[in-house]
Amino acid sequence: MLLLWVSVVAVPALAAPDPGAGGQRRGAARVWPVAPNVVLVVSDSFDGRLTFYPGSQVVKLPFINFMKAHGTSFLNAYTNSPICCPSRAAMWSGLFTHLTESWNNFKGLDPNYTTWMDIMEKHGYRTQKFGKLDYTSGHHSISNRVEAWTRDVAFLLRQEGRPMVNLIPKKTKVRVMEKDWKNTDRAVNWLRKEASNYTQPFVLYLGLNLPHPYPSPSSGENFGSSTFHTSLYWLKKVSYDAIKIPKWSPLSEMHPVDYYSSYTKNCTGKFTEKEIKNIRAFYYAMCAETDAMLGEIILALRQLGLLQKTIVIYTSDHGELAMEHRQFYKMSMYEASAHVPLLVMGPGIKANLQVPNVVSLVDIYPTMLDIAGAPLLQNLSGYSLLPLSSEMYKFKNLHPPWILSEFHGCNVNASTYMLRTNQWKYIAYSDGTSVLPQLFDLSSDPDELTNIATQFPEVTYSLDRKLRSIINYPKVSASVHQYNKEQFIRWKQSIGQNYSNVIANLRWHQDWLQEPRKYESAIDRWLKTPTNPKKI
Repeated sequence: MLLLWVSVVAVPALAAPDPGAGGQRRGAARVWPVAPNVVLVVSDSFDGRLTFYPGSQVVKLPFINFMKAHGTSFLNAYTNSPICCPSRAAMWSGLFTHLTESWNNFKGLDPNYTTWMDIMEKHGYRTQKFGKLDYTSGHHSISNRVEAWTRDVAFLLRQEGRPMVNLIPKKTKVRVMEKDWKNTDRAVNWLRKEASNYTQPFVLYLGLNLPHPYPSPSSGENFGSSTFHTSLYWLKKVSYDAIKIPKWSPLSEMHPVDYYSSYTKNCTGKFTEKEIKNIRAFYYAMCAETDAMLGEIILALRQLGLLQKTIVIYTSDHGELAMEHRQFYKMSMYEASAHVPLLVMGPGIKANLQVPNVVSLVDIYPTMLDIAGAPLLQNLSGYSLLPLSSEMYKFKNLHPPWILSEFHGCNVNASTYMLRTNQWKYIAYSDGTSVLPQLFDLSSDPDELTNIATQFPEVTYSLDRKLRSIINYPKVSASVHQYNKEQFIRWKQSIGQNYSNVIANLRWHQDWLQEPRKYESAIDRWLKTPTNPKKI
């Protein structure tokens, strides 16, 4: 087991020449004497705050801790869109969401898009992928699609099941998420039977579904993927006493977009403290199982003598609210949803280093090209992470002091834009005027409970100007609004006379069937309105 060798295995840096004076470049030519292998493990829905104090106290994550001790952890890493497909499209393209136009969970990159893995293959790397990809399409249900398209319609409908927990009462049940374990086994077998025999460097990708909540029954109150599911084996890894019960604003005081999200996620009802604590405990247990799969990869590399020749990267597509801000799932710019883990270890990577700089998933693309010694494309939104984490770089401040995240999908009734800087988190909506923005000082309000946008108008104005210099967000919002209408009209025409019956029996059926004409009329009015983001 890892614990037997964690204290003696080190990941030594390899000596390398100074990268030179290219201080403004987004990366540099390969500086390793021998090209390292690369393993990228990407989970789903993992709250990045669990990888450092105090979040790290709530659940045992030995392999993440091993990576922290022997590598670099980024304390402020963010998704570029807090939902599966758009986030992964950004990661695999190196481009912000408004550039990929991956607006929702079924609109991603073109299948023939040149990814960082394609470029690494052209530069001599053997490549392999296992598990969840979801960067071309998330293959989500018709209901998910219609919910995203109709987010501007003036109605409120519950789209998810009430979050719940489900326990396997076995202390010995380790493999709860069987599909993820099978993909992990496939990756380990590939390392043992193929990669270990290569004379060329390799890059391996493993995508996990955990700790994403599990699907709930398709009928009744619990529908969608709202079940937090684990076994006693993993639940014992959680420290119940350390679980924090999040503070909630009264429903009447919630930001209008937050209220819409909470309502559509079926979270505006009453929850006992025990319910909330159990949901969070089960989620943390699912994170522990995820950590164990990461561990299988690390152990295999060590057993094969490849660990000191391989750069290992662990991250996630987004986080999980787990009942913070009266929500579960993601689709939010709050920390639990948007903050992701990002850990890197291997040859040339600094050990036991915590980087406070803000970074994001678009930085994966140039980082991979930097490792491979491939020329960095000039149109990328991201920057190589190596200057912040490698022993081999003299210049450390190439990355700008901000990151951008966007959201345009379901459960949120306005396009959302986050600009995160060292101290501030600024969140703008829609056209910038029809919905009030949010401003949080994360240095004094880490739980994001107090919107101070009106209290600090100069800061709000300055950050909004900076945001508009990066993205013309009112124009992007209008484009998404037009796209949603066009897609909905095509879908409606495709089902013809069955439209009324089909739309009434999507995931919102419990509410819709009470007043079907009311909701159909609301859609008709929406379709007739000019193409401008709806005022909330």
